[in-house]
Amino acid sequence: MLLAVVIVFAFLLMSEWGWRKHWLHGEVGRKFVHINVGTFVAFWPYFLDWTEIRLLSLAFFIIVLGAMQLGAFKALGSVQRPTYGEVFFALSVGLLTLITSSKGVYAAAILQMALADGFAAIVGTKYGRENKYHLFGRAKSAAGSATFFVISCSLLIGYSLFSVTGLPWQYILIGSIGATILENLAVLGFDNLLVPVAMGLLLQTVV
Repeated sequence: MLLAVVIVFAFLLMSEWGWRKHWLHGEVGRKFVHINVGTFVAFWPYFLDWTEIRLLSLAFFIIVLGAMQLGAFKALGSVQRPTYGEVFFALSVGLLTLITSSKGVYAAAILQMALADGFAAIVGTKYGRENKYHLFGRAKSAAGSATFFVISCSLLIGYSLFSVTGLPWQYILIGSIGATILENLAVLGFDNLLVPVAMGLLLQTVV
């Protein structure tokens, strides 16, 4: 468990160093942490037990709240819009352990948030200027949403190929469309909780 803590903080320190050196900034800086930490956390069940994951979830929830209050880890707060995505992410890690006991379901659900959401934000920032739309006062982009859908769908196909039960194609389609809609509608970073929890509930029905 200590190794997991050390690795997460190593990612945070790397992002902070990159922010101070000006090669990580804005959305890219946040998503660097988002993608790397999220991908690492997705595989926690393969070397940690569920109780350890719940304890880490609680610990990181408290640490993230403290860091926000103290203004630590500038790379995480370097976007202009208000967001509590890191807080919701810490909560989702623990909540998923209460939804499923399947390592595969847990990993697939966390990767939806880590990869689909992470790369959607980066692509949207770089290529979404000409295809923006607004929901609840927030700018979104067709490029970002399309990226989210494609990665979400790819993750579900990958899960289906490697799981014992597989997934009906309807689940893959509904799951990826539903996750994309949730990512669009959620405000203040709430998608970091809604997307993995909803995906965990969906996949748990076919375990």
